[in-house]
Amino acid sequence: MVKPSVRIIPRLDIKGPNLIKGIHLEGLRVVGDPHEFALRYYAEGADELLFLDIVASLYQRNNLTDIIKRAADRIYVPITVAGGIRSLDDVSKMMASGADKVAINTAAIARPQLVTEVAGRYGSQCMVLGIEAKRVGEGRWEAYTDNGREKTGKDVVQWAREAVDLGAGEILLTSVDQEGTRKGFDVALLQQVCDAVRVPVIASGGFGKASDLAVACATGASGVAIADALHWKRMSLGQVKQAAVDAGLDVRLSEPGGAS
Repeated sequence: MVKPSVRIIPRLDIKGPNLIKGIHLEGLRVVGDPHEFALRYYAEGADELLFLDIVASLYQRNNLTDIIKRAADRIYVPITVAGGIRSLDDVSKMMASGADKVAINTAAIARPQLVTEVAGRYGSQCMVLGIEAKRVGEGRWEAYTDNGREKTGKDVVQWAREAVDLGAGEILLTSVDQEGTRKGFDVALLQQVCDAVRVPVIASGGFGKASDLAVACATGASGVAIADALHWKRMSLGQVKQAAVDAGLDVRLSEPGGAS
């Protein structure tokens, strides 16, 4: 029997020069220097790293170029960048800075053809669809933009299907309702999206305890993005990965320094 595999992905939300963390994407607190945290997570065996400029769409710019360049010089796992990416030119800048993938939310909803353009130029594996989901009824979620501030009127599951048909090769699915609460992932949301698409889905928002990993993987999610538990040292990456092993999941175990 093949073990379900899972990628453990530290999520670094950034505002200006600072790594920050909030609840429901609000009430932000400064955590520290994103570069120092990124290096620590890499050394502890992160499978990938996710950098999000949380005010980029609001100010119509992405300020992560220098942070990504510094990280890419010393980190040798895939890096995904999100926030304020609105054009092929923006994608090119991120890729030139050292990103391996870009996650696009606001601009993809405004102009879905951008998904096809990015996938056409860089490959579907580079084009990650970012979805910020809020529950609007029993078994229904609406996609939001601008860090969970703005309604779009789009049904999350339908939008996920549409974007994959347009060329998205992965979905970063954030539950705004669960984000920062430590109460676990929105399992029903994950299940519906995983059932609806044929591409990897990354669960984000709500990780609180080791058992949440197995719950997410049982829906079909191929990775989990974790912030709060790692930033505040409630669990180390090593402990998270050991919990995955104990739950019968397949994870990449690494030596200190990021070497496999």
